[in-house]
Amino acid sequence: EGTPYAGGLFRMKLVLGKDFPASPPKGFFLTKIFHPNVGPSGEICVNVLKRDWRAELGLRHVLLTIRCLLIQPNPESALNEEAARLLLEDFERSAARARLLTDTHARGPPRSAPHPKNETPPGPSGLAHNPPDGPVPKKHAGDRKAPPKKKGDKKRALRRL
Repeated sequence: EGTPYAGGLFRMKLVLGKDFPASPPKGFFLTKIFHPNVGPSGEICVNVLKRDWRAELGLRHVLLTIRCLLIQPNPESALNEEAARLLLEDFERSAARARLLTDTHARGPPRSAPHPKNETPPGPSGLAHNPPDGPVPKKHAGDRKAPPKKKGDKKRALRRL
């Protein structure tokens, strides 16, 4: 509350490398957002995902830090130069632009609206399982489901070892 992102439903992806938790995850917004610390491809710039990472921090700390970044952006460490410049020069215009993108890309279904009988009720994320009427988030390579494996694949993999 009290931010241009209030009421928005933002999808994110955390990519855990093979050496996680020794190395930090990579964070991405899948929902388009106007923020100084979020790049054009959705990559997130926050110190806990880079130099301040410690294995004992965990994913909960990462998510809390990203939430705090939405409340208090850091224009000195910007991936989106336009958002950083606008934030430093004219906070109201910056907030209006962020609200516009939030309204356009991050609005979920109203929480108090009754669901018609022919629609599936919202799942745990708050989104209905039916396709939305408005714009949908961009698909990323990591969102694809792997094709089902054939029975012989396991034997071939073992033979290669």
